Amino acid sequence: MAWLYLIAAGLLEIGWPVGLKISQTPGRLMVGVIIAIACMSASGGLLWLAQRTIPIGTAYAIWTGIGAVGTFAVGITFYGDSAGAMRLVSVGLIVAGIIGLKLAHGVG
Repeated sequence: MAWLYLIAAGLLEIGWPVGLKISQTPGRLMVGVIIAIACMSASGGLLWLAQRTIPIGTAYAIWTGIGAVGTFAVGITFYGDSAGAMRLVSVGLIVAGIIGLKLAHGVG
């Protein structure tokens, strides 16, 4: 169950930078801020639950990795961010790190 909490926390981690981006749209300041605060709170709560059984370093790295990769994808898909080869390779390394941490969990 802890891994489900961690994945959900990472997905919610995407919501707060998106909320901050939305808040930059004229007339949408409060909507964006509310989205950001709600996602931060829910994400943090789920991370707390996950850390009851997943080591803090593993949980935190995976949580931030999911958030970073997800926000990267949202930026490309919805905000016209660059999808250059070097950026894609770099985010691929983050994904490889997330997978490596999951595979290494409990090995050592």
